[in-house]
Amino acid sequence: MKKELGIFILLVVTCLIATVCTIDYDPALTGVSDFFHRLPHAKFISPANITNQINLIGISGIFSLGLGFVIITGGIDLSVGSMFALIGIVLAMALREWELPWSPGHYWPWPLAAMLVILIPMALGWGHGLLITRLKIQPFIVTLCGLLLYRSVARYIAHDSTKGFGNAEGFENLQSLASGSIHLFSLPGKTLPGQPSVLQPGQPVNLPMPFVLMLLIAVIMWFVLHRSIYGRYLFAVGRNEEAARFSGINTRRVISSSYVILGFLTGISGILFAFYTNSISGSTHGQSYELYGIAAAVLGGCSLRGGEGSVLGIIIGTALLQVLRNLVTLMGIPSELDFAVTGVVVLIGVLIDQIVRLRAQKKLTAAR
Repeated sequence: MKKELGIFILLVVTCLIATVCTIDYDPALTGVSDFFHRLPHAKFISPANITNQINLIGISGIFSLGLGFVIITGGIDLSVGSMFALIGIVLAMALREWELPWSPGHYWPWPLAAMLVILIPMALGWGHGLLITRLKIQPFIVTLCGLLLYRSVARYIAHDSTKGFGNAEGFENLQSLASGSIHLFSLPGKTLPGQPSVLQPGQPVNLPMPFVLMLLIAVIMWFVLHRSIYGRYLFAVGRNEEAARFSGINTRRVISSSYVILGFLTGISGILFAFYTNSISGSTHGQSYELYGIAAAVLGGCSLRGGEGSVLGIIIGTALLQVLRNLVTLMGIPSELDFAVTGVVVLIGVLIDQIVRLRAQKKLTAAR
């Protein structure tokens, strides 16, 4: 819990810094009381920005959990972003272009289309696991090939055009599940004129559906990873695959299943992300999102060496990474530096992991 507590404190401090840095400067207001008067109107805590950030944390958190499972086994997957493009294109075409053979003029029903785009990444994840465990190909190589292949297929089947969902006619329920929200309550009092604030009386407080789904999935994944035999197997394989195999664990099955779980969560995130953008281009949709997921997992305490990680840490890491990306945007920093932030985050995570391991080895050596 020490890692998770440290990451959470860092998240809180980052949110406070983001709030202060996004207050509109007014030279006429210079006192401390004036500062606190402007504080509720900071761009970072505006209702629209808070809702959007929670939405993105939900979408990113789901597939980051899957990447965390793979990283715990000592693997990695670079193809998640390309899978987003592929399943996004397939979902849009199934709902709006692919007619049913037995019912001309009618497109795929949304439950069938959703099932298809979840099964596709699961099947691809199973294929990754097969190549990694049976043919002993490095995960980096396998998923790098997937990154190139899946995006090319997405561009090919869409004829390199952009797909969307229009007004979602015929699949409104799916759109509501993917991009709707749950109304929790409204702040007491009457709405006041002026700039919207997170503290504005009468302001409705809604929870985006992607965030609700992420919380439900996180609870399930927490029990799977921290309270089940399968979770112990994941950690054992990540720490020492050969020792785990000699102890009777079917390491091939454990590793392959982690990629299937990642595929399942990628399918869910892919649906949410497709409806979030409502504009899916095979060449750019979901590009580099695998890096965000890896960065969130590493920032949340997952070791790229394998054998370490937690569900809570991954969720906090996802939130922290999203806050950092949002801060870059709100402060007017060039968007080209977005990848620089991700790179620095991964580097810091790896450096911390290396320092902790070296200290642990020194203590172990001194104890002997």
